[in-house]
Amino acid sequence: MALFARRVNNYDLYANHAWYVPGVAGMFGLLGWFLVGNLLGSLVTFILGLFLPSSVVMEYGSLVAYPIAFIPAMMYAAGQSRKNMLFDPGYKLSSANFGPFKWWSIALITVVLSFATMISADLPNYLNMKVTDTVPVLKEFYDMISAVLEQMTGGPFWSSFLLTAIFAPIFEEWLCRGMVLRGLLTKMKPGWAIVISAFFFAVIHMNPWQALNAFIIGVVMGYVYYKTGCLWLTMLIHFVNNGFAVVCAQIPSLSEYDFWIDMMGRSTYVVVYIAGLSALVLCIMAFKRIPLKAPYGNIDRV
Repeated sequence: MALFARRVNNYDLYANHAWYVPGVAGMFGLLGWFLVGNLLGSLVTFILGLFLPSSVVMEYGSLVAYPIAFIPAMMYAAGQSRKNMLFDPGYKLSSANFGPFKWWSIALITVVLSFATMISADLPNYLNMKVTDTVPVLKEFYDMISAVLEQMTGGPFWSSFLLTAIFAPIFEEWLCRGMVLRGLLTKMKPGWAIVISAFFFAVIHMNPWQALNAFIIGVVMGYVYYKTGCLWLTMLIHFVNNGFAVVCAQIPSLSEYDFWIDMMGRSTYVVVYIAGLSALVLCIMAFKRIPLKAPYGNIDRV
């Protein structure tokens, strides 16, 4: 009873899901509930369109629909966690295992890692787009997806920033690292868990152009989570990546470019790209210095 009381007293947003540790089947279950949530979000947006001007719904509807997309998965995870609470071990969604680093220094390294990953992912994304440009069907599909995304984030700066730099890191990191990766780490080799969770992260973006970038960043965030158990650090990476993109889109001299290679001369780009790769390696080496407490990483048991 004392154990149960302690668990109830710690019943917050993270503890609410700590005893649900999904494997591969659970990952697909969460994906299913996420898709249900997307349908609910679309339905709510449609209903809002019956009462509000279409311009208002187009600019602000995503601020309502996006959080709704995650609610069914959150409710399902909370229910499963409550069922497992008395009998199964729980694992915190966010821990703070920073090894030899202070919180501020690991945060600084994480910010540098965020920009290094953005630079390193630019070339694969650029090549992916070049292939798309040579295939008319793919190019047509890309233009259609781009129009939809522009409509979703086409509101004022504050709404775009709130949606992509605040909501996305909070909800997507809860799902992809806090639930999926945390569960997979306890059930398979860490490398496979990180890759599968990154692939899951790519899939929920629902288009192959965002998916490649999401997979690359997902692998990096997965490694950070494995070494620290800290969901706040992966949210920070997500925030820096998305926030930087939103800010650049507001600057006329930068918004016309889709890739770093387009913005710089080739010689400058080579130097910047090598520097980005070097920074990425150095940051990964820094995280490698954090000792592991268990084979499944530095996720604390509840």
